[in-house]
Amino acid sequence: MALQLYNSRTRQLEPFVSIEEGLVKFYCCGPTVYNFAHLGNLRTYIFEDLLRRTFLALGWKVKHVMNVTDVGHLSDDGDDGEDKIIKAARQKKMSVWDIAQYYTDTFFEDCKKLNILRPEVVCKATDHIQEMIDLIKKLEQNGLTYQAGGNVYYEVSKFERYNELARLDKQELRDGARIEVDEHKKNPRDFALWFTNSKFSDQAMLWDSPWGRGYPGWHIECSAMSTQYLGEHFDVHCGGVDHINVHHTNEIAQTEGAYGNHPWVNYWMHAEFLLLDSSKMSKSSGQFLTVDRLAEAGFEPLDFRYFCLGASYRTQLNYSDEAMQAAKNARKRLIDRLYTIYASLMSNYSDNNLIDPLLSITLDNPRLLRFVDAISDDLNMPQAIACVWETLKSDLDASEKLSVILEMDKVLGLSLLTCLRERKNNQVNKAIANNDNDKDRILALIEERIQARANKNFLRSDEIRDLLKAEGIILVDTAGGTTWSKAN
Repeated sequence: MALQLYNSRTRQLEPFVSIEEGLVKFYCCGPTVYNFAHLGNLRTYIFEDLLRRTFLALGWKVKHVMNVTDVGHLSDDGDDGEDKIIKAARQKKMSVWDIAQYYTDTFFEDCKKLNILRPEVVCKATDHIQEMIDLIKKLEQNGLTYQAGGNVYYEVSKFERYNELARLDKQELRDGARIEVDEHKKNPRDFALWFTNSKFSDQAMLWDSPWGRGYPGWHIECSAMSTQYLGEHFDVHCGGVDHINVHHTNEIAQTEGAYGNHPWVNYWMHAEFLLLDSSKMSKSSGQFLTVDRLAEAGFEPLDFRYFCLGASYRTQLNYSDEAMQAAKNARKRLIDRLYTIYASLMSNYSDNNLIDPLLSITLDNPRLLRFVDAISDDLNMPQAIACVWETLKSDLDASEKLSVILEMDKVLGLSLLTCLRERKNNQVNKAIANNDNDKDRILALIEERIQARANKNFLRSDEIRDLLKAEGIILVDTAGGTTWSKAN
């Protein structure tokens, strides 16, 4: 089936058609680097990684852009609250620049542990201030801004399609929902594009601009950087559902307000919340879990990735130790079953490349077709993981079974082949450690094999070779005799 994706802007499933044939351009809202990414954040990045891997599996090339919000921002979407990065810097007695870099590094370390592919372009807000200023100038020229109280605001009433994504009711639009009243705003929904009248005397991140020395509003950076790298019209924009009502709504107003009436993004996609004790996981509440906390609880990062595969990205997912334990057990069973197959195949080969045993699998393989149907149905990962288990239990021969599942894992991202290789290496290393205390036995077996070959007892010769190979000892017969070495 053709790839179908749920478009948040139209509230319906739509066939995916890229603007440029063979290429998908998509943008994801990246981390605000003032604290560790929590598992709720990371669920969204896993969803975006699955989307990217699906595009790749179905034959598209992908240009994936992610921003890093390393500019100090307020703790509320509506320009209110305390500056996040200043607060973190004060608590940890670090500079705002060091805070931003530290949490940027830890974010990408977490992504690596979760096997999330790094975007082709990672762009920092602090490296793109001029692009933000240029975009604000365009909005100013188009009559969509005003200055008040030293700040530059976007006037939402002048953008007719402002409510198209969020579909807020009239009361929410009139009151500005949770946004506190700013006496400088004409409408509570108006939002800051540039602050020159900072409420913080110790604001460290400041830049010169036509409106005075200050810093950008939160929303402007995504509009400026996405268009910088993907153009004024691209395919997909992703984020969490909490971005719909304010951040993404304001992004659309900014970008389409600057570049005209043509659409900016064709498909908007949003991941639902990860819940903790039936409440949204969030940093502001202090109720959140990190990748490091997973390890403290006895779970591996890929256990969490497997856990996320058990539900649609558009469904709220409730985190619990019991649910994580079930995911951990299932992933272990999967690897155990696969390792039995892997080890039987590897017994005939002297390296770990696992090239010869695997068949060349194409997307017209019947079991892969069912898997492709699942991922093409708006990333139906529960059905996709079910295809893995069905294949494992099928009557396919060992090499084809393993090959099909590893092909599926290119989308699932569970690092199955790496896990299998690591297990084999661990067993080999353990055998080598044991063999270090038994070199005399190894040399005696080699001498026995030499005599067996001389006596044309090739059955015994092969038995000794296979026995030593299983212990991680590789024999090489040369004109000068037989040598041995430990497997890598």
